[in-house]
Amino acid sequence: MNILIADDEKHMTTILKIYFEKEGFNVSVASEGEEALEIFYSKKIDLAVLDWMMPKLSGIDVCREIKKVSLTKVVMLTAKSSNDDEFVALDIGADEYIRKPFDPRILILRVKKMLGTEKLVKIRNLKINLQSKKVYKDEEDLVLSKKEYDLLELLYNKKGQILSRNSLLSMVWGLDYLGEERTVDTHINRLRDKIGANHVITHRGMGYSFNDKDE
Repeated sequence: MNILIADDEKHMTTILKIYFEKEGFNVSVASEGEEALEIFYSKKIDLAVLDWMMPKLSGIDVCREIKKVSLTKVVMLTAKSSNDDEFVALDIGADEYIRKPFDPRILILRVKKMLGTEKLVKIRNLKINLQSKKVYKDEEDLVLSKKEYDLLELLYNKKGQILSRNSLLSMVWGLDYLGEERTVDTHINRLRDKIGANHVITHRGMGYSFNDKDE
């Protein structure tokens, strides 16, 4: 997903760029309105985050232009507090209106809901669609078995924790499973072969954990 952030406050664009890139978005940054439109017309932008007050062209002017020619989602940022200003922004087509100061994490959550990506997880070259239960590596469908996917989703949801073989057996295979612990090792190895060995860490004598670090 491609995000455009336009704000003449460099500190603001820097912070938001870091937050959005951490969530797997591709981010383009503009410091004024005309530059924002140049980026919009040169790239496929899925959502634009626009500050109201910018040099050359205001965020309102940029929003109006974007909405004339596309269905691109637009979030307006502003220090203005008047309800009339919010009405103006929404009336010209803005999809969301957020007053400064705000928590970037809240903006991220709202953007994800707007784009329908709250069920999509990106870790390096891996994408996990938690809704369709499909996993992609470099945009290629990996076609995981049900147990492989269940293991991956469990490890991801419990990231930061080391899960023992017994824990994985009970949570993925069920409490009544009578097979051997080695079944977990076999499925983990198959999973690694498909998604990449660096995504699952082995802790000798303890179990496995999910690696979501960038290195």
